[in-house]
Amino acid sequence: MAKERTYKTLDESEEEYYRNHPDEIDEYLSTAFEEYAKDGCTAALLSQLRMIARVKGVTALSQETGITRNGIQKALSENGNPRFESINAIMNAMGYRLTPQRMDFHAK
Repeated sequence: MAKERTYKTLDESEEEYYRNHPDEIDEYLSTAFEEYAKDGCTAALLSQLRMIARVKGVTALSQETGITRNGIQKALSENGNPRFESINAIMNAMGYRLTPQRMDFHAK
């Protein structure tokens, strides 16, 4: 009988990549927020934050933020509707801060 193959999901592959290349997380998150600023897709942004939270360690983030593991997972879920304070706390625990950036408006 043939041995059954198991394949990694895209999320699992991406997570493994960033575990092995933590120096690339900054650029990944910058791009995620730039894309969110353009398209406003909250589900995509939360998915990207959820993946980086797993890379950083949800238990460690939970301990640092005071938000339960379940609370972090729920806040960053596809259907999550996290409070601003929760996102700010999670970002801080991951080593980032939310800062305003002036938008460049170009005349067309």
